[in-house]
Amino acid sequence: MPIYNGMLPIIDKAEMKRYAGLRHAEDFPQHLIDEACKEVQLLAVPKGIYQEYDYDPDSNTILSNPPLLVEGAIVEKHLGKSTKVCVLAVTIGEDVEIRSEQLFKEGNYTLGLLLDAAATTAVEQVANQVNDVINRNAKKQGYTPTWRFSPGYGDWLLEVQPHLASIIKTDQIGLDVTENFLLFPRKSVTAIIGFMPGDETLDTKRGCSSCSQQNCTSRKLPEKEQNKN
Repeated sequence: MPIYNGMLPIIDKAEMKRYAGLRHAEDFPQHLIDEACKEVQLLAVPKGIYQEYDYDPDSNTILSNPPLLVEGAIVEKHLGKSTKVCVLAVTIGEDVEIRSEQLFKEGNYTLGLLLDAAATTAVEQVANQVNDVINRNAKKQGYTPTWRFSPGYGDWLLEVQPHLASIIKTDQIGLDVTENFLLFPRKSVTAIIGFMPGDETLDTKRGCSSCSQQNCTSRKLPEKEQNKN
């Protein structure tokens, strides 16, 4: 299983503010945002792991050992044109979460919240880095990659988490799944990327646009709306 050692030379502060619900808070103290981002850069240990498998779109099955059935109408449609998949996981480790909890216990709720938002931004950045590596590998093999799809999106249930973790051996990067099917450390991501032969295209909705929670404060705006801000 290829292991990826990530880097966080910067934290995307616009994304961090979105996760913190501060998208429109123009007068929020910048030094607090800078401090939270700096702490995450110092504490995070970004790692990823991924593995390619053949995929049978007719039976919605990842041909791993043992085979893994992909269940859910939306994720099945998402992978419906794929003949291979790549399962991935990333984490930034536990130290960031420990520090965030410490800040809350000390009553420093603002910095604790900002640190948590910066950590969420960081793990997404590492996921994007691994995603880029996988996309390049897919294209070298003559495939068109789908966007990554995580358990919890649409109707793909979190119950699949331990099975995904097992087939890519996430313990190698210190990532486990709890009895409640949550990831530990908490600032971690698992996902699947489909490899579609040739120039196939995908018409499923991506990320926030697939979610019914229209009033979520951290909802990502469509690109044309982002450009207005």
